[in-house]
Amino acid sequence: MAWSGRFAWLVAAGVIPVVAAGMASAWAAWATLLAWVLVALGLGALDVSLAASPRLVALARDLPDRVRLGETVDASLIVHNLGSRTLRAVVRDAWQPSAGLAGTGRTVLTIPAGERRRMTLRLTPWRRGDRRVDDVTIRSFGPLGLWARQATLAAPGRLCVLPPFASRVHLPSRLTRLRELDGRTPILLRGQGTEFDTIREYVRGDDVRSIDWRATARRPDPEAPGSSKLMVRTWRPERDRRIVIVVDTSRTAAARIADEPRLDTAFEASLLLSALAAHAGDRVDFLAWDRRVRGRVHGASAGDLLARMVDTMSTIDAELIEADWASVPAQVRRLTSRRSLVVLLTGVDSPGTARGLLTMLPQLTRQHLVLVASVADPEVLDRARDREDLDAVYRAAAAERALLDTTRVAEAIRRLGGDVVTASPADLPPALADRYLELKAAGRL
Repeated sequence: MAWSGRFAWLVAAGVIPVVAAGMASAWAAWATLLAWVLVALGLGALDVSLAASPRLVALARDLPDRVRLGETVDASLIVHNLGSRTLRAVVRDAWQPSAGLAGTGRTVLTIPAGERRRMTLRLTPWRRGDRRVDDVTIRSFGPLGLWARQATLAAPGRLCVLPPFASRVHLPSRLTRLRELDGRTPILLRGQGTEFDTIREYVRGDDVRSIDWRATARRPDPEAPGSSKLMVRTWRPERDRRIVIVVDTSRTAAARIADEPRLDTAFEASLLLSALAAHAGDRVDFLAWDRRVRGRVHGASAGDLLARMVDTMSTIDAELIEADWASVPAQVRRLTSRRSLVVLLTGVDSPGTARGLLTMLPQLTRQHLVLVASVADPEVLDRARDREDLDAVYRAAAAERALLDTTRVAEAIRRLGGDVVTASPADLPPALADRYLELKAAGRL
């Protein structure tokens, strides 16, 4: 049971008759006070006895299945009054704070007997994963609104919050470059590792090594009897290349850089690269790993690749443990036995944290093309350039040391046969996509 502010005002209003009675005698003042309190309690008891039962209620939810991080959606709760009295209630829907509920979540409803009402809340989630709600609290008031009956009912609900994929704005420009690359590739690439496309007539500038002499012998030239037209083979890039994306979900992925977790930046880069590779006809596998598999997408078609990836990513959070890099080559072998582009999204901030990565790297580079992508902290770059006062100079020295450590790790990766991409959180997804296009243009992928 609970009481409202209206009941407090009713009790406070008793000051007037008490003061008036007190002008006659102190006994009259106490008697008036007691009588006023008894009247207020009696009205409250009568009011709560006429209130509808908050337990004679049926609850149903109308929620979207999925929402991207940062988007706003409507979450509806349908309240059905099963009792015989009118329900005058304040209904509170107890969503998790990370669901981003606008307001207090309290709604005043008046529901006649046998009818139902819909209350709608606005949610703007600010964390990935399943945002849940378990209970609904209903406070039912009587006709006077003095006292109320209260009950908490179970009404579980779930809202799946997906990664935002904000980097998709870079996809159209990269697809344009990919189409331009595909248009040039039949001329630029020859020999092993390409797929036969068509046979056409030779034109000036074609590579003479592409002349198909058998097709030439079968194509007589009507303008020169007894001679044949030169025919050349054209090639197109080999499809079905394999790309394995490995995202480090260990403790280094929990660091926030530019107010964004490093893990979320890795997911953005993975989604953009996967979308681009799927348009290029490449097969993409995704693996989230620290000491065990946190998520895996294997064998997905181009049509459902991104959907499966965002569903897998939505429930993955960084774990405060060290990554087991020694087991990564075995995990990659389980995904593919062919030579592939293996993209490792992890941190290369210092030699100490990258020791396990550097020890494992030769096992991957012997068979695969390895690309390590890491987030660079733009604040470190800014501090390295700030030399205004003594404190700033010390901060700049520390920032320069951090940059030197990153450079040392990057050079060690290159010596071991890998490649490195580092950029700020906003720039890493397009930078990784650009490096993928460069590898294709160079014929390495």
